[in-house]
Amino acid sequence: MSRRTPKLPSWLPVDPYILALIGTVALAALLPASGAAATVAGGASTGAVALLFFLYGARLSTSEAMEGLRHWRLHVTVLVCTFVVFPLLGLAAKGLVPFVLTPELHNGLLFLCLVPSTIQSSIAFTSIARGNVPAAICAGSFSSVAGIVVTPLLAAGLLGNSGGGFSADSLLKIVLQLLVPFVAGQFLRRWVGGFLTRNKRVLGYVDRGSILLVVYSAFSEGVVRGVWHQVSAARLGALLAVEAVLLAAMLGATWYGAKRLGFDRGDRIAIQFAGSKKSLASGLPMASVLFGAQASLAVLPLMLFHQMQLMVCAVIARRRARDPLPAPETRPAQHDVGRGGTARAAR
Repeated sequence: MSRRTPKLPSWLPVDPYILALIGTVALAALLPASGAAATVAGGASTGAVALLFFLYGARLSTSEAMEGLRHWRLHVTVLVCTFVVFPLLGLAAKGLVPFVLTPELHNGLLFLCLVPSTIQSSIAFTSIARGNVPAAICAGSFSSVAGIVVTPLLAAGLLGNSGGGFSADSLLKIVLQLLVPFVAGQFLRRWVGGFLTRNKRVLGYVDRGSILLVVYSAFSEGVVRGVWHQVSAARLGALLAVEAVLLAAMLGATWYGAKRLGFDRGDRIAIQFAGSKKSLASGLPMASVLFGAQASLAVLPLMLFHQMQLMVCAVIARRRARDPLPAPETRPAQHDVGRGGTARAAR
């Protein structure tokens, strides 16, 4: 079955959704929710996050996940990049405090390093680059599922009280707000999966609308508490420079590291895009639970990194698409095709 290749703008993309996020931040700065309005916005944000993770669970095909387990070396590699290599680099950035980054910005940068990988953009860029798309689907899905548990635990160990008062109560909130809806979605997938598939486009707006609501609630609280007076333009510029180095390091490590591990071209592409990116959709809801009033400042590095990774990976994906494919992938042997080799060649 042919797969339609996702199309991106011919120039460096400014994602319309990022513009919507910026507009939401501006709205929170001009008209922050306070008092009773803040209580309503907080409750709506909590409900939206639960709905978001319910939809994640209902969309994840159990059969696809089990099929993807066959390529366990690739998935382990992506998970190690996401939850081991990234956090180690985030910890190393502690040396930049206080000369380059403030302690609060470093906490946000470290939290960025703990967030799971993306799903949608990893698939899109892998497809454009003519890589192993099924592997990217499974790798992003496994990372997102693991992140529901691994990210809060890493935050507890690495951020501690500096992360906004992480406690057993915060972990319980994560379980109730993220993990329980996800498991419920998986359980009800048999009955609601068809509806979600038929209304995929409409539900995509629900996904993004939920994130915008979380952003508005978090940034409103930050504005009311005066959090933004702690950040200067020079610090923001320094943060961007640090994140550019972080992204370059991970792109290089995933590409050349996968080569050293013996993965073929298609797998290396999937590893590079799934192992070097971070999920805004998963990170924002977690930050709202883990950081509380400091969430607006904590998610700033993640928002900046998200746009940066889209721009850089779009360029890389198009360059990879122009690479000549190795002979075994373009000219499978005839007897292999007749004995099921088509599936191996497609991979």
